[in-house]
Amino acid sequence: MSTREPAFASPAEEREYLGKVKDELDAARTKEDVVQVWRSHYLKIGHRKLGRLLLGRAVDDVMRGRGAER
Repeated sequence: MSTREPAFASPAEEREYLGKVKDELDAARTKEDVVQVWRSHYLKIGHRKLGRLLLGRAVDDVMRGRGAER
């Protein structure tokens, strides 16, 4: 299994990027709008994070790892 290089230099950079993606998803009004946002970002942040943002989760919740306390 190959390891993937991190897409972001720091957690702050990732948080900022996720915030922009969340704003784009919140502004989407049609299925086509959502598909366009999805295709623009899923290779960089993955479908799990995109799905969580689409469902309305906060950016900090999306960034929290699996093992973190809730």
